[in-house]
Amino acid sequence: MPRWVRDGFLMAAAAALLALPFFSFVDALPASAGPAERLIWIDLDQKRLTVYDGREAIAVFPIAAGAAGTPSPIGVFRVTSRFATALSGFGTRFLGLSVPWGQYGIHGTNKPGSIGQNASHGCIRMQVRDAERLYAMIANGTRVVIEGGPYGPLSWGMRTLREGDRGADVRELQRRLMQREWLWSADGVFGPATRQAVIRAQQALGLAVTGEADAALQRRLGILPFD
Repeated sequence: MPRWVRDGFLMAAAAALLALPFFSFVDALPASAGPAERLIWIDLDQKRLTVYDGREAIAVFPIAAGAAGTPSPIGVFRVTSRFATALSGFGTRFLGLSVPWGQYGIHGTNKPGSIGQNASHGCIRMQVRDAERLYAMIANGTRVVIEGGPYGPLSWGMRTLREGDRGADVRELQRRLMQREWLWSADGVFGPATRQAVIRAQQALGLAVTGEADAALQRRLGILPFD
């Protein structure tokens, strides 16, 4: 390869790397500012919600996240609904999210002492005044990125998944089963179809047939709890 071609290629590659967003979900952040291009970024570990307008952070709020037994969803969603009401367990404002495996939202709370804790049933709680401010800033359709734990969709570790379970880890299992054509959709809900797909996977991979996705099956499917 001529040196001028090689040097040009290296310069283009370096420019492309420098242009990458500084977030892990590189396709989540819009390239330019504007009300329709706002983004909500929620860090469950830091208990923090940040609103971006383009690439500029324009507001930061403390939050409460889901408790251990009822974790907050992890992934990229949209604001799909909203309502305003008198003070209740949802505060005075509620923004519904497009989480396929359950009803989750961002809302105020009548338990302000829970802010900064893992305390909810999976929703994102905010101080009442903060939820009201966020409600006025955000339109339906706004993208919402929720991240937390060191293992991405596995959150804080790998659990045995069984019928009735819901969550980002169930959806990741379903995606891996779809890659092998043992399943045809990934909605984050471990239902009868997912159980049958797990059984097919266990049979094909020579594992004990239980209908439950334990660590052995998940590892064989390429799901690993690494950063």
